Amino acid sequence: MYDLTDDFLNLDVFDDDSLSSKSKRATCDRCKRPLSVCWCPYLPRQPLQVQTNIYILQHPFEESRCLRTVPILQNCLKPDKCQVIIGKRFSQTRHPELVSVLTSPNTVLLYPGEDATDISSLATDQTYNLVLLDGTWSQAKGIYCQNSILKTLKKAQIKCDQKSKYVIRTQPCDSALSTLETAAIALATLERQPEIFQTLTHPLVALCNFQLEHGAEEHQSKQYKVEHGLWTKPLPRSVLNRLARRNAQVLYDQ
Repeated sequence: MYDLTDDFLNLDVFDDDSLSSKSKRATCDRCKRPLSVCWCPYLPRQPLQVQTNIYILQHPFEESRCLRTVPILQNCLKPDKCQVIIGKRFSQTRHPELVSVLTSPNTVLLYPGEDATDISSLATDQTYNLVLLDGTWSQAKGIYCQNSILKTLKKAQIKCDQKSKYVIRTQPCDSALSTLETAAIALATLERQPEIFQTLTHPLVALCNFQLEHGAEEHQSKQYKVEHGLWTKPLPRSVLNRLARRNAQVLYDQ
């Protein structure tokens, strides 16, 4: 059995094909979207009460994307519970506010890997600082590799068997989730409140439905397209080689 997940995660695959109009339209002061597609009515009436502190290290390119999920997370939580720091390198000189966070024993980096602990195995009787890297997978990987302090953090990952609700952007593989969904699962687990996931993703579903109603198409992951012969662009040699090995294994098993 050959798993192509790692190869697809290394592809910079996000298509930011939004339906934004160049003409000026009345926009919501809160979400900054046109009033006709404002997702604010789908936010919780009051910010969620959580103990976990979330720190999002966001790649600069992500800030300019039209259909981001982090603003939804920010509007669902109290301001002091979700902080976004933009950059590629996070040094003590440039970001002194991060030093105490990144050196705290209660800080956990949500990042997959063989050395990452299943987040459901973490003790829930303490308060955590949860660090997430926001951007395409290749951008997030770049942030991780360029900041040695991140490699010293305890790492955790989530295990989820459901596909992303973020259907208006192409995911690299079927198991990939948006930053919002990742944070939602992590919070629901650490806070022992399963309903948090539904509350946080409710505005995301509304956002996607708005876009679909206005002409956007539902996206399959790049992994799905490749495996079903729907991908037409060149693929890295690593993906081609692993596809060939997997197909050979399937024929052998038959």
